[in-house]
Amino acid sequence: MPTPSAPRRPGAAALAGIGHSVPPTDPAEASPHTFPDGGTWRTEIPSVEGPEALAAVLKESSRLDVPVHRISQGSGVWMLTDDEITEMVDACAERDVELCLFTGPRGTWDIGAATRTDSGGAGLRARGHDGLAGCVEDALRGTALGVRCLLIADEGVLWTLHRLRATGLLPADTTFKVSALIGPVNPAGYAVYEHLGADSLNIPSDLTLAHLSEIRRASRAPMDLYVESPDDLGGSIRMYEAAELIRRGAPLYLKFGLSKSPGIYPYGAHLREHTLATARERVRRGRLVLDLLARHGADGGMSPLGSRLPGELRRFPTPEGN
Repeated sequence: MPTPSAPRRPGAAALAGIGHSVPPTDPAEASPHTFPDGGTWRTEIPSVEGPEALAAVLKESSRLDVPVHRISQGSGVWMLTDDEITEMVDACAERDVELCLFTGPRGTWDIGAATRTDSGGAGLRARGHDGLAGCVEDALRGTALGVRCLLIADEGVLWTLHRLRATGLLPADTTFKVSALIGPVNPAGYAVYEHLGADSLNIPSDLTLAHLSEIRRASRAPMDLYVESPDDLGGSIRMYEAAELIRRGAPLYLKFGLSKSPGIYPYGAHLREHTLATARERVRRGRLVLDLLARHGADGGMSPLGSRLPGELRRFPTPEGN
């Protein structure tokens, strides 16, 4: 079983050596939760948009010795052919890496004008019955091709897919991941998503360390957090906080995003060179974070590679009685 990370603040010994006060570490702030394997953190490379980008990530992760638990994609199941999905499923299975694909139509891409206003309207949420049904279709198609993790950006889609999973219409070992663009920002909201069927939840990268501790008092559902976030999510770079993010937020997926980089959703061949370059750089960012954890004496506690399930979580009862 992995050894939990020992917290150490950057520069603490040197600052203490010149009499500079160092904030004390309060044990009550630490998360009491772990993944079912006993680990406190896992890794994720996001925005891996197709087989070619996946191959680049896997090659770079081997070259830089970056362990990868999960690969996620942002354009969606519907932006990939069956052959492309199958190729990604097989490549991830060969390396024992979880593959997570986004579900269905989103408000930001349909005809709704409100998403293009300053307020953003309803954002990525699935609009109307057809939007919901499209996400269901993506989930059925993806899981039939071997995908076992689905990214979701709508509470109604999450609850619907959870009900399909509970009744056996989706495989029982399918996991649902809540998108960063609808991520909860308070403990009550986080707990509601867990009850709706979420198995891991992106939270905004601008939440404070205290916010993470507050969430952990309300829920043990795994947390996904961009250590470096894309510009459309704030462009935050929190590498020096990685050890403390793990201590407060465990069980936690460290996501290695990329700031100062144009968006690539929905992906196509016209964005190929940029997508491959940024895929490789995300892995390098992961190496930087892992090196920091090692220097801070906080690189213990990683889940074994191949781990993917979240453990037992709390759910609302479904109308079907499951």
